[in-house]
Amino acid sequence: MDIRPSHTIYVNNLNEKVKKDELKKSLYAIFSQFGQILDIVALKTLKMRGQAFIIFKEISSATNAIRTMQGFPFYDKPMRINYSKTDSDVIAKMKGTFKERQKKPKAPKAVEEKKAKKKTIDPAQAAINSSNIEQPPNQILFLTNLPDETNEMMLSMLFNQFPGFKEVRLVPGRHDIAFVEFATEIQSGAAREALNGFKITPTHSMKISFAKK
Repeated sequence: MDIRPSHTIYVNNLNEKVKKDELKKSLYAIFSQFGQILDIVALKTLKMRGQAFIIFKEISSATNAIRTMQGFPFYDKPMRINYSKTDSDVIAKMKGTFKERQKKPKAPKAVEEKKAKKKTIDPAQAAINSSNIEQPPNQILFLTNLPDETNEMMLSMLFNQFPGFKEVRLVPGRHDIAFVEFATEIQSGAAREALNGFKITPTHSMKISFAKK
């Protein structure tokens, strides 16, 4: 039975062993490529285990997500996706309160923190800065500006949709950088082209360069 298109998609057949927070972050990482996500609802109650609702700002984003991700192996289980039967509370409220949401004043604190960060650069940061110098294309990508909660599974799911993907290598003690290896530099270049600047979370745009040989 067809359910009419909606902003909210219903995802089930999810791996029940995955913790709720990790599940939500991983869902965000792979579904935000389709458009702005307003909310992800995943409950750990007996009735709702293995299921989640993802609320997009645009219906077209939800449609593309269903077409592309249907049956995608997520934590070793193929996802089953459909439109949600009812509009979510977030969308219903948005129709009346969206303008209010937009008016959040920008905190000047962030600007001050940025200035402070510029003054103190640790050696690891210096290594990252050197990565800004364009390296010749090769099959290994160097990822920076990753959020703290980044894990190998999250990055693997993001990059294994590209042909030639081999592995993700995290750096011990560092959550903000990682390496991703492909079979050839052409394949790594295609992944870099597609995902450079990709927002893993609303505040972290991933930066991708070729690794130093």
